[in-house]
Amino acid sequence: MHRFTAIIAGLIFFNSSSPANSNNNSFSVADRNLTVESARIATFELNINNTYTGLHLQQAGLDYEVFRKALIGYYNLKRNNQPHTVKKSVLSIIDFNKASSENRLWIIDLKSKKLLYKTLVAHGKNSGENFARRFSNVPQSEQSSLGFYITRQTYFGKHGLSLKIDGIDKGFNTNAMQRAIVIHGASYVSKSFVAQHGRLGRSQGCPALPVAQTKEIIQTIKDNSAIFIAGPEPKYDSPYLALEPAVAKFALELENAQNNI
Repeated sequence: MHRFTAIIAGLIFFNSSSPANSNNNSFSVADRNLTVESARIATFELNINNTYTGLHLQQAGLDYEVFRKALIGYYNLKRNNQPHTVKKSVLSIIDFNKASSENRLWIIDLKSKKLLYKTLVAHGKNSGENFARRFSNVPQSEQSSLGFYITRQTYFGKHGLSLKIDGIDKGFNTNAMQRAIVIHGASYVSKSFVAQHGRLGRSQGCPALPVAQTKEIIQTIKDNSAIFIAGPEPKYDSPYLALEPAVAKFALELENAQNNI
């Protein structure tokens, strides 16, 4: 029995055995719909947990709740939501709750279930010193911006190979293109810089990478993959964090995969 089917069966048995249903031999349509939805949510949460533990992401320093939010957004972005539809199984997560001296970028291939990269990433110089504490969507702020992004095309600029990213969280990062917020390499993103200064150097708002890894990372995530940037901003909210549509997309993919076995 597939795990998805098993969870549904278990929830149906639980509900049918409960006192509320003890004198009723049949579910109402509403009861059944609630049971199926509960099963879908349980399966989705189980997938998050299994992926997190299976890839040893806690040991890699990635916070569970940050990963969970990123995955919810990823499945929402896989829905038919042009022009913001994700077309790759690669998910990039940046956690600006962590110090710049720590690894705080993780790139995960959700299809092959592999942690591809765990590395350093810089924040904007007006966001803070070792820790990013201030965020902005305003041009010339030279601060980092939180939220979900879609990667676009590459180009060669003053930092060499660079990658355009499109901010899609209204009020938080939608000026990314106007601000020329891109992914690029920088010499100030290195362990040696941290050893000398106690922190990374800082950008004008771009999530800058170690030079040695930049080309590989950009080639991996370019052209419509998802990025989630988290940070200590209590006002941050996003429609892409809605659980129900993400669960529905995941359930549909799971059912299609089972039908193709």
